[in-house]
Amino acid sequence: MRLIFTLPLLTLAACQVTTDDKNDQMTIQYNEDVAENGIADVANTAEDLAGKVSNDVEQTADKVQDKTQNLDVDVDVDTDGNKAN
Repeated sequence: MRLIFTLPLLTLAACQVTTDDKNDQMTIQYNEDVAENGIADVANTAEDLAGKVSNDVEQTADKVQDKTQNLDVDVDVDTDGNKAN
């Protein structure tokens, strides 16, 4: 979710600003290739993070399953009312 907030910054990074002090002019150009590369990097990072989270969840599930299979329960149900006479 936080990666979505980086998209406006990538858009700004794709802007190239040049100034001409002699003519007192400023030129702003949008470089589409830089923007596409930045967005592709964000998408790759998001995919990588999703894969890592998925692997962690799977490993945790395996650990929980291993612990529940090795569980022994011994219940003593004798009470004062169940004493043999």
